[in-house]
Amino acid sequence: MKASAFVYPWDVNGDPEAAGRIAALGVRQVTLAAAYHSTRALTPRHPHRRIVTAEHAAVLYPTDDRWEGRELRPYAAGDWAPGDAYGEAAAALADAGLEVHTWVVLAHNSRLGAEHPDTSVVNAYGDRYPWAPCIAQLATRAYLIDLAAEAAVRPGARGTELESLGWYGLQHLHAHDKTGGVPLGDAGMYLMALCFCPACREGYGEQGLDADALAAAVRDALEPLWRGAPEDGGWAGVEQLLGSETAAATRAWRDETARTLQEAAVRAVRAAAPDGFQILLHADPVTYHVGANAGVDPDHILSVADGVVVPCAGGPALLTPFAEARQGAVLAANLPVVSGMGGSPGTLAADAARARDLGATELRLYHAGLASDGDLEAVRSLLTTS
Repeated sequence: MKASAFVYPWDVNGDPEAAGRIAALGVRQVTLAAAYHSTRALTPRHPHRRIVTAEHAAVLYPTDDRWEGRELRPYAAGDWAPGDAYGEAAAALADAGLEVHTWVVLAHNSRLGAEHPDTSVVNAYGDRYPWAPCIAQLATRAYLIDLAAEAAVRPGARGTELESLGWYGLQHLHAHDKTGGVPLGDAGMYLMALCFCPACREGYGEQGLDADALAAAVRDALEPLWRGAPEDGGWAGVEQLLGSETAAATRAWRDETARTLQEAAVRAVRAAAPDGFQILLHADPVTYHVGANAGVDPDHILSVADGVVVPCAGGPALLTPFAEARQGAVLAANLPVVSGMGGSPGTLAADAARARDLGATELRLYHAGLASDGDLEAVRSLLTTS
């Protein structure tokens, strides 16, 4: 199977050996960050540094004039990725014989929420999630669609992977995160992800729901969980907590909002891209799931995009709904290979085989820049001997 490794520009720029070292792993492709959220990252092999602190979500290239006069616009990176950091890294990787695809993070931006708080998801308690732009708001949708098109179609890129193209919720590794004290499960996380900004309140009304009554019902439904009561998990748990008709109405609003954004973003990328440009989404096959891997309907998303990148850290089972939905689509199994971050490079061959058996056509390896030498040797062993 074709394999691609995730890479940041700062893994490559300033290290003349980096591109060749990545190519020597046996990957044919790299997925290189062009727009990325805030992070603190290790660079264990870089000749000049060990830690990169990306202080806010940023584009890693110079933007064009489409953003002139607009209130919502991408932020430039600081000294962690100055100038055209993406372009510099992409050129070095291409010179090493690697096919370069862009990696674009969209609805995940804490600085946007801090500077424009009205753009954020607002939960049933009135708490804002500054890391989570509400994708129902028209100005936010326009910003995300244009960002997708610009960041995806960088010079020389052969394709893109769009991350966070959907709803975000509570589960986000915020600075020194302290939110794990009460286990909410799938159902509780869904209820905590429901947005009550003005656009969403109007959307609930279109589904026959009173937004104030819904917020009160969500708070009432969550109260037993805060006291430690177990929840059934999955959608059945949401229906039990909220009532099946009310739960279905909230999901109808959110599913349609995410679907139409995904359709519009993919159309915008296709319009800007050359022929043969591949568009994949980081996706979860359960529409009510939120986060970096957007919840999608497999049949729908594979009629829109060329394929999906599917999280397989907990096993490859999430591949199955996509494999059953459409023959010929790209199904990339995303396997973590950084042992210090919970990855299992020692079982990579077995994990890749299981993913292939369940329909994976490609592999994504997270992450060539963060992994130790030992982790990368496991990758090299798999890819150069298989």
